[in-house]
Amino acid sequence: MANSPDTIRRRSAAKVSLSRALSKLGFCSRKQAELLIADGRVRVGGKAVRDPTLRVDPDRDRITVDGERVVGGRKVYLMLNKPRGLVSTRDDPEGRGTVYDCLEGLDLPFVSPVGRLDKASEGLLLMTNDTHWANDLLDPASHVAKTYHVQIASVPDDTMLERFRKGADVDGELLTASSIELLRSGGRTAWLEIVLDEGRNRQIRRLLGAFDIEVLRLVRVAIGRLEIGDLAKGKARYLTAEELATLAE
Repeated sequence: MANSPDTIRRRSAAKVSLSRALSKLGFCSRKQAELLIADGRVRVGGKAVRDPTLRVDPDRDRITVDGERVVGGRKVYLMLNKPRGLVSTRDDPEGRGTVYDCLEGLDLPFVSPVGRLDKASEGLLLMTNDTHWANDLLDPASHVAKTYHVQIASVPDDTMLERFRKGADVDGELLTASSIELLRSGGRTAWLEIVLDEGRNRQIRRLLGAFDIEVLRLVRVAIGRLEIGDLAKGKARYLTAEELATLAE
């Protein structure tokens, strides 16, 4: 019996580029996959492929690297306390330290950050090889709150805090936060707690910069109800079943 149109559409939707397939299967990053493909080390269905954009189904097509079949490994879910000064990429062309330096010595399949923290930011970063789970967390429709503690080089009064809460137009983009509260202040600095439910590029820094407020430190302390707790700087650990359930709520 011929495949139904619905079946054909589902199979077509399951296909991704070959480089992405190797990443989804937890074998390597997309950039590393492109190099492997260019070197002729990757085969699909027994045929050598040098086109990283070739559409394949990671669950159905036989993909091999150096003759060894690539199959999906165990699903891994990590939380990392990212130190300041590291970039959230696998390979950095400028030779800077990356968050993967914190994973050295761990027996892991290839994992990717769920979202990013920029080089100057710190705190809770999730990493996984489960792309469906990651995409669900990153989907703007999910409205998963992210909580940050932000040290600024001024002490805002109630009027300034209210201005922060109203947001600012930056380059034609309205930047706002779900909530902004003063945690504590002393001398010429203060700590704010800022909660976002969307992930725009450098959103907090750009928002505060619109009011000429200098950010001294930016630390993500929670994603949803998952808190970083007492996890040491530069350390990673597996999420528990209860924590995974919390993120799914």
